[in-house]
Amino acid sequence: VQLQASGGGLAQAGGSLRLSCAASARAFSTYDAGWFRQAPGKEREFVAAIRWHGGSTYYADSIKGRFTISRDNAKNTVYLQMNSLKPEDTAVYYCAAGASRVPIATKGGSYAFWGQGTQVTVSS
Repeated sequence: VQLQASGGGLAQAGGSLRLSCAASARAFSTYDAGWFRQAPGKEREFVAAIRWHGGSTYYADSIKGRFTISRDNAKNTVYLQMNSLKPEDTAVYYCAAGASRVPIATKGGSYAFWGQGTQVTVSS
């Protein structure tokens, strides 16, 4: 499965961006999906995850209440709606997909497929 992330860009603090991650194969609909991010000089961190069926989601505490992960399996696409952006949200955002696990995976090593990353920059 190949993943293509898009939608990054420059936003002001308090603004919004919507990231998309399009998958190349219908098998994507059977995989859990996640978003991770990596800021300069920092380790990659978990942002959000969603079950293959879209019925369950999980968020990092740092973005809870501001970001929403969703998916459209008919379009083989997962989204990350980011609202109330803060300068500390600045990072390269990566989408990932992998076999469903219990509990839902929040570590990068649990995901087999990765997108190329999209830059999000939030100015103060």
